[in-house]
Amino acid sequence: MLADAYLRSGKVRDLYARADGRLVLVASDRMSAFDVVLPTGIPDKGRVLTGLSRHWFATTAGLVPNHLVSTDTDDPDLRGRIMVCRPTTVIPIEAVVRGYLAGSGWTAYRANGRVCGVALPAGLVESDRLPGPVFTPATKAEAGEHDENIDFETMVQRVGGDVAEQVRDLALALYRHAAAATEGVGILLADTKFEFGLDPLTGSILLIDEALTPDSSRFWDAAGYQPGRSQASFDKQFVRDWLEAQRWDKTAPGPALPPDVVAGTRDRYVEAYERITGGSFARYLQEDVIAP
Repeated sequence: MLADAYLRSGKVRDLYARADGRLVLVASDRMSAFDVVLPTGIPDKGRVLTGLSRHWFATTAGLVPNHLVSTDTDDPDLRGRIMVCRPTTVIPIEAVVRGYLAGSGWTAYRANGRVCGVALPAGLVESDRLPGPVFTPATKAEAGEHDENIDFETMVQRVGGDVAEQVRDLALALYRHAAAATEGVGILLADTKFEFGLDPLTGSILLIDEALTPDSSRFWDAAGYQPGRSQASFDKQFVRDWLEAQRWDKTAPGPALPPDVVAGTRDRYVEAYERITGGSFARYLQEDVIAP
C-alpha cells in the first residue's frame, strides 16, 4: 500500500517510515472514546481529521512551525488520509488549553475549584466561558492507558522549565488564534489539545500529530450555547453521550455503535470541516492531489 516500513498503530493513525527518513501518518476511520478503540468506525473520519489538520497547519505556520511536509499520494485509497511528516522527538505532554469549563475540567472544578492546579473563580457552572484560556497539561498515555491531568510544576519536572514554558505559550497562542477563527463561523472552541516535538537537527519546537480536529477538540454550536448544561457539539461528544447511556465499564472491547450514531457522528465531523475551512467536503474527497 505504502511501500514503507510499518512502525506502529495508534488509536486512530497508523505510522510508517520512509526510506528518506520522513514519517507517514495514515488517518483511519477508527473511533476511540474513553481511551478505547470502538469496534465501529465512522466513514470518512480519517479524511476529516487530515483535511482539518492540513488547514490549521497552514493557517498557524506563522505562530509555530509544524511537521507537515506533504499530503500528496497517488493511491486513491489514501487520498485525503495521508500526511508525510518530518520526524521529531516527541515531547511527552498533551498540551491542553481550555476556554470553557467542560469535561474533566468541570469535574475537577466541582471537586476543588481548580483545574490542573489553576484556581478558577467561584460560582462557575458547566460550560461557562473562563475569564481567559487556561493551560492544563496532561500526560501522554500509551495506547490502552488513560491520560492524567497534571499541574504545570509537574510538567516542568518532566520536560524542563524552558521547554514547558515554550509549549505553554505556543499552545495558548494557537488556541487564541483558532478560537477567534472558529467563533467567526459560529463554532465555539471549548478546549483542545496539541502535541509538540523537537526537531532533532535544530532543537526547535514543532507542532505535530493533528491539530484542532473534532477528535482533539470540543467544538460547540455558538447558536445554541447556554451555560449550565452540556452543549450541542461537532465532535466525538455525540458518541460519548451514547456510550454513557450503555451498560459498559469503559474497558475494551467497547459496544458497537448503531447506524444512527455512526451517521450522526459523520455529519457532525463533516459540518465542522466545512464551516471551519469554508470548503466542500465532497470536493475535498474528489481532489486528485491533496497538498498543504
